[in-house]
Amino acid sequence: MCEICEIISKIKDDPYFIKEMETGYVCLGWHQYFEGYTVFICKQHKTELHFLETEFRKKFLYEMSLVAEAVYKAFNPQKLNYDLLGNGYPHMHWHIIPRYEKDLVDRNVVYLHKPDAFSNDEYKVTRQKLDILKNKLKIKLNEVIT
Repeated sequence: MCEICEIISKIKDDPYFIKEMETGYVCLGWHQYFEGYTVFICKQHKTELHFLETEFRKKFLYEMSLVAEAVYKAFNPQKLNYDLLGNGYPHMHWHIIPRYEKDLVDRNVVYLHKPDAFSNDEYKVTRQKLDILKNKLKIKLNEVIT
């Protein structure tokens, strides 16, 4: 079983889990250097968009755009970055990364700007801060879905 499939198998118990959608799961990123960093994980174990059946693919992309809109409205970044690589974990999952003035100064992509932003435990948040971030995103996600 792939690591992402393992995460999915117990996702509703994950403190970063926010919402199940038709095609995927919304979670806050496990590291919050970029406040509001969110992951949208595909329910199907596929490595490429074109491997998804057409209607599911359309819905998956649409739902990802709703998640991104909610992130934007919840955290008010200057820009959003979207990332669907799959090199490290070959199971489709979108990284939706809010970018702010403080980290757009050099205009680098996130991995050049702050290479350890997604793995350094220094960027984990307290449970109280996590609850605040989750609540902000849940509110906006429910608004954009309805």
